[in-house]
Amino acid sequence: MLLVIDIGNTNIVLGTYDGANLTQHWRVQTDTRRTSDEYGVLIRQLFASASLSPRAVTGAILASVVPPMESLIVAMVEDYFGMRPLIVGPGVKTGMPILYENPREVGADRVVNAVAAFERTRAATLVVDFGTATTFDAISAKGEYLGGAICPGVSISADALYQRASKLPRVDVVAPARVIGRNTVASMQAGIVFGYVALVDGMVARFDEEYGARMRVLATGGLGGLFAEHCVRIEEFDPDLTLDGLRILFERNQPNPGHV
Repeated sequence: MLLVIDIGNTNIVLGTYDGANLTQHWRVQTDTRRTSDEYGVLIRQLFASASLSPRAVTGAILASVVPPMESLIVAMVEDYFGMRPLIVGPGVKTGMPILYENPREVGADRVVNAVAAFERTRAATLVVDFGTATTFDAISAKGEYLGGAICPGVSISADALYQRASKLPRVDVVAPARVIGRNTVASMQAGIVFGYVALVDGMVARFDEEYGARMRVLATGGLGGLFAEHCVRIEEFDPDLTLDGLRILFERNQPNPGHV
């Protein structure tokens, strides 16, 4: 059994794979104040709730965009699962040329998403990840990571609106029935949701134009499902795209690729 861990700014997403099948997945809060022991106990409890034994884990891989959390989670895996996880970063075989000016600057999660997306489409693809930041990652038809764009995340933008405008309330990020809101909450929701829909569809059009061909578009991330319903160009939403990319990278870095 393979343990995959994606450490994001807001949440840590974990999953277990039996071969290519995702058997369990969980989401816990990213908190640098917790110790490795606290995370170890928590994850063992999650395993127990799913009737899984930590001893069944034969391999582990993690990607992190939060440097203080990386060493903490590595220590947790070593102490509670008895192995050192593979860390996505320099030296890891991705099978994907990174055409960024400085490849080390590309977030591990963006590379993982790109690998998973191209493995699925085998075509020019754009991945839109609705996380703490909203990221766009472009992959060529040859399977090259071309680069992308980074925007403030939907929740960050909604919180900023509430914090910086004294008369505006905090609202849930849900799609209202109309774009023309008839009260403050509906007006804010229309602006947040449909504003981001327009942003995404507009950005996709610009990526197509710059690349010179129509790209496949996949979405992932916590709010990806909501926007996939309204964005014209998003073809598919996969909340587990990053976890699947971690599995693929783990297999590519084994002595006998494809075996866990």
